[in-house]
Amino acid sequence: MKYKNRVRSRISNLKDAKNPDLRRNVLCGTITPQQIAVMTSEEMASDELKEIRKAMTKEAIREHQMARTGGTQTDLFTCGRCRKKSCTYTQVQTRSSDEPMTTFVVCNECGNRWKFC
Repeated sequence: MKYKNRVRSRISNLKDAKNPDLRRNVLCGTITPQQIAVMTSEEMASDELKEIRKAMTKEAIREHQMARTGGTQTDLFTCGRCRKKSCTYTQVQTRSSDEPMTTFVVCNECGNRWKFC
């Protein structure tokens, strides 16, 4: 069954109208039959699809790494990067007790972080 799936994948990638470079490279001999036999679907993808996949991967990594703090939701702060007002803030006593608390703010839209006293 795996063999049939690989053959179908090769055929559909070679017939794809949005990927003329793959077809051209196979016909010109730039990509040999041995190479196309072992290529993954990611390697056969068009440049446009590769960029879309790269952007989606980057976005997924950024979303995963964004802080998930248990702070307080507010619209009092404006993000300097995206200019939205959806933020979460946490106040922490980082210095001596007679000094004001430090406020850490995270934008819920773009993940931008900043702090102020």
